[in-house]
Amino acid sequence: MEELVIRDADVVDGSGADSYRADVVVDGGRIVSIVKEASAAGCQRPEARRELDAEGLVLSPGFVDMHAHSDLALLRDPDHSAKAAQGVTLEVIGQDGLSYAPVDDRTLGEVRRAIAGWNGSGDDIDFDWRSVGEYLDRLDRGIAVNAAYLIPQGTVRALAVGWEDREATPEELDRMRRLVAEGMEQGAVGMSSGLTYTPGMYAKDAELTELCRVVASYGGYYCPHHRSYGAGALEAYEEMVALTREAGCSLHLAHATMNFGVNKGRAPELLSLLDEALAAGADITLDTYPYTPGCTTLAAMLPSWANEGGPEQTLKRLADEETAARVRHDLEVTGSDGCHGVPIEWDTIEISGVGDPALTEFVGRTVQESADARGESPWVTARGLLLADRLAPTILQHVGHEENVRAIMRHRVHTGGSDGILQGAKPHPRAYGTFPHYLGHYVRELGVMSLEECVAHLTSRPAARLRLPDRGLVREGYVADLVLFDPATVAAGSSFAEPRVLPTGIPHVLVGGRFVIEDGRRTDALAGRSVRGIPPA
Repeated sequence: MEELVIRDADVVDGSGADSYRADVVVDGGRIVSIVKEASAAGCQRPEARRELDAEGLVLSPGFVDMHAHSDLALLRDPDHSAKAAQGVTLEVIGQDGLSYAPVDDRTLGEVRRAIAGWNGSGDDIDFDWRSVGEYLDRLDRGIAVNAAYLIPQGTVRALAVGWEDREATPEELDRMRRLVAEGMEQGAVGMSSGLTYTPGMYAKDAELTELCRVVASYGGYYCPHHRSYGAGALEAYEEMVALTREAGCSLHLAHATMNFGVNKGRAPELLSLLDEALAAGADITLDTYPYTPGCTTLAAMLPSWANEGGPEQTLKRLADEETAARVRHDLEVTGSDGCHGVPIEWDTIEISGVGDPALTEFVGRTVQESADARGESPWVTARGLLLADRLAPTILQHVGHEENVRAIMRHRVHTGGSDGILQGAKPHPRAYGTFPHYLGHYVRELGVMSLEECVAHLTSRPAARLRLPDRGLVREGYVADLVLFDPATVAAGSSFAEPRVLPTGIPHVLVGGRFVIEDGRRTDALAGRSVRGIPPA
């Protein structure tokens, strides 16, 4: 007898088709049968050792977070309710060009310092891996939800070239090609870049194109955080489309937003650009989060020249009065490339987390508010905080536009990605709320999309991008990564005031047929594993 039958569920199967009522039977980690209208008179109902009454609940595939920053959180926090409670059953990590494999001892230390604001210092982690394959093996010891990995181009460049702003030599480029090939062979699904973060941003298009050719040869995709989301945003999108078409590589645009005052109401221009490329044969998808503010580190706002050479060099420049004055001019007058070419507005920069607990007074306040309270300029406050906290502060950047958010999420190649940073005392609520916020706010309350269409955005579309032949749909034979939610009550519990509150209306989540959320509570199951790329035949 099979393990589990989910009775009388309203199945939204991930395809975008209308829902239907069914009993769904799970055994051995997979969906073994689907009996539609099983409660009809005279119908032979399936039996199992356990029955779950799903009356009033929607059964859908588990949600795929196409842009996650859980690289260390998956290892640090076996509970991981921040994602599991949302119905997320698969996260794509290794984002924005910086993560922890492939590395050597030197590069690992540099990367840990550079992205401590995203993932913590890592002092509580045993870094017993160096290669992509070894990292994925580490995940396979058991994690809360599944994870796929993107090779971080910035880390690859740090390993082969360093943190200097210069072109790679032919030998260094060859080494980067080999590192990318090895990572793909070991199970990565593609490559990411952070083209407003050092050292990845120092790569010219020709270098990126060569690496994308390698990714394409393994059937993977390129996921760039491109060179600008502010001034020059459309040109930056065009650059990525042209680059990947030249390389013959699939493209997935990370957190594809149009932010800052210069881009208010301009989402239709981006979508027109993408539609033209798609009509011409380009393979493009994108992800977004359903909120207007962005989230990154305070150090990311600095001009790229100030970050050259790595974190220690950045700190030395900030400590030098003359150099710090140049940094301030680029930030406040010119518009630094770190701030997407737009002069910084300190009243939009809210500190969301710090590494040193002694600095928590800054958390939850904008830089402008803290500066006013201290009777000093915002730059003096920001500089002092960066130095005191050794570049660790994270920020919310309130620069988005609701009309752009809604327009982009409707597009046919859109998928969901939280871009959720789990560090800090006051993280962005998207880390805990992205997927129920789509379902509750944008589907039920605003009607921006139908429920069936939204679920497709969060399930089958990302599974197709990841080339996963047995996930993303409620189908017989598919992996039983499933979520049951109440469409009348599902909602994000997290808010900007209280960002770590778990969602409501999602009582059950299964990963590989095992309950990780049951009756609204986290079980002790570590059912997740690495989901590795499938090389082309």
